[in-house]
Amino acid sequence: MNKQLINILKFLVFLGVGVGILYYVYYNQNIAFQENCALEGIPPEECSLAEKVLDDFRGVNYFWILMVLTAFTLSNVSRAYRWRMLLQSLGYKPRFGNAFMAVLMNYFANLFLPRIGEVVRAGTITRFEKIPLEKVIGTVVVGRILDVICLLIVTGITLLLEYDKLMSYFSQGSGDDVPDESSGWLLWLGLAASIFGVLFFLFRKQIQATRFYKKIVDILKGFVEGLRTIMRLERPWVFILHSVNVWVLYFMMNYICLYAFMPTAHLGPGAGLMVFVYGSLGIVIPSPGGMGTYQWLVVQALALYGIGQDDAFSFANILFFSVQIGCNVFLGLLTYLYLPFYNQNYEPALPTGAAAPVSHAAG
Repeated sequence: MNKQLINILKFLVFLGVGVGILYYVYYNQNIAFQENCALEGIPPEECSLAEKVLDDFRGVNYFWILMVLTAFTLSNVSRAYRWRMLLQSLGYKPRFGNAFMAVLMNYFANLFLPRIGEVVRAGTITRFEKIPLEKVIGTVVVGRILDVICLLIVTGITLLLEYDKLMSYFSQGSGDDVPDESSGWLLWLGLAASIFGVLFFLFRKQIQATRFYKKIVDILKGFVEGLRTIMRLERPWVFILHSVNVWVLYFMMNYICLYAFMPTAHLGPGAGLMVFVYGSLGIVIPSPGGMGTYQWLVVQALALYGIGQDDAFSFANILFFSVQIGCNVFLGLLTYLYLPFYNQNYEPALPTGAAAPVSHAAG
């Protein structure tokens, strides 16, 4: 009972944070929207940001929204195939359908409590494939390690490709030329790195004895061990190919959605990449599905390309709620109902000498 109460409280706290951030973003966008209406002579009673967002939802090109949902679903196919390869490396042979539906359950559960999805995914595959929970969690961790690496790579590529756009935007209002601005930042960054390096060398023994340093070392060792696990797979390049495909399809979701909304339809792949990176960072921040933080960061990303805040807010909600309702809620509910029927009378083949896990471990 205490555990259930704690989970409920966690859910309410994270939901409150997400709703609070979303309301804060809406409140600020609404002030700017009302000011713009006043400049255009539109009466306040005829100027509602909420009505604009709803009208924008009704006015989108739903063909492109369908393509967004298709790209997201296909990314989960690759994610499930990749995860199945990790499970097979342990000697188990899970059905692809179970791996795919467990991934869908992951996203569905995250809507209620951030980061609980990985536990639900592991518990689902343990329940139906009789794989020990601790082994399943190990494969989930390896997958997440690769996701972090992919996100860092995509962020680096975005910074390189859109460097001029970023520098131009952040230098506005300062009166400085972009080269001077960037050179100043590089100088301070180099100076800070040099000071850090000298301090670390002088106090390396004291630093290496701290718990924080040991924690960082353990995390790095986990990353290295995760990469070694990948390279020990029977077909590591197939695994890497599916990993790349997951993130390419994530990018395509954001890029395709630009075409669905008239104010953003003229933007190119660079804008899609920027929205993708900003939005991914918004989802990483703990809130139900990234609600609130996602909208705020996507608005900032689209501002780089001259999109008004009210239109950017509409776009962020169109993409966010289309995926959350169209895929994560709808497919998540279907999966929850269908999984027991799919596995009716199914007995997974276990490796020689392997014992089935205790039933209550699946949760």
